[in-house]
Amino acid sequence: MKLFTFFFFLVTFSATAQTNFRVMSYNVENLFDTTDNPDKDDNDFLPSGNRHWTQKRYNLKLQHIAKVISAIGEWDTPAIVGLCEIENDSALVHLLNRTPLRQQQYRYCITQSQDRRGINVALLYQRDKFKYLGHKAESISYSHKKHKLSRDLLHVWGKLITEDTLDIFVCHFPSRYGGEKESETDRIDATTTLINLCDSLKQIRTSAHFIIMGDFNDTPENKSLTKIEQSCFLHNLFSNLKEFSPKGSHKYQGNWSQLDHIIISRDLIDTTKSFHYIPQSARIYAPPFLFTKDKTWHGTRPFRTYYGFRYEGGYSDHLPLIADFIISY
Repeated sequence: MKLFTFFFFLVTFSATAQTNFRVMSYNVENLFDTTDNPDKDDNDFLPSGNRHWTQKRYNLKLQHIAKVISAIGEWDTPAIVGLCEIENDSALVHLLNRTPLRQQQYRYCITQSQDRRGINVALLYQRDKFKYLGHKAESISYSHKKHKLSRDLLHVWGKLITEDTLDIFVCHFPSRYGGEKESETDRIDATTTLINLCDSLKQIRTSAHFIIMGDFNDTPENKSLTKIEQSCFLHNLFSNLKEFSPKGSHKYQGNWSQLDHIIISRDLIDTTKSFHYIPQSARIYAPPFLFTKDKTWHGTRPFRTYYGFRYEGGYSDHLPLIADFIISY
């Protein structure tokens, strides 16, 4: 009888073991190294450039990003981290080896986009929480331009401890340069590309799980984001701004806007699944050290690395996002 009770306890315990899976998305504002890339327009971010991007400033930037990632993790660093505005592999190698993040189990994937300035997106992942299987840079299909140099979407896929396959996309949609309305079609095209990729994966996955994150350069009410909600199988965790403080991840001319998003497949909302989103855990990470006084528009604003061409020595012009998930096994 005692042996049976002990065996029952082991089975019950093993069936209900849980682990947290924290997701972070962060536009870090121009993480460039100090080395010239003759194939890209990175001249501003050189020691001799307009921004006087010295090794000292670069090292401080690395420490700042590592501090945010570590602080967001609280007792444990995030399982996956989507990063926007990364120049190259060197910047990520330095981030993971010259900062306290070297004590973690992070590996990375990065795009090599045709973006004029050499801006890319990347994913950091903890090897013990996400078993990497592969990644691919996906170019955006534009409806009205034969060829446009832009940032690729990063698709990374792997397995969780439950053996569930997880497809992750890190995005940095086309900017609003030239006007929000004038550039709107580009971001809608990016959304169409993203949805088509997810649709294709749904056809080949037994059970498709998606986590999509990054800087979409649009707010929840814009067409590119409403199209995602209308897809029926995707849900934007940051669609209801009333739930968040501050009321956005980015501030421009005194107004907060939610340009950054974490989007999940709707099946991850089901709390009976072995891998699911924790309700109401999505939030903007907004500790005091990420803010500075807004002397122009009043209140506070993100403590940036540069304000225009003036060096501030802060963190980023965007605030990071968090969402928590539970894995039961």
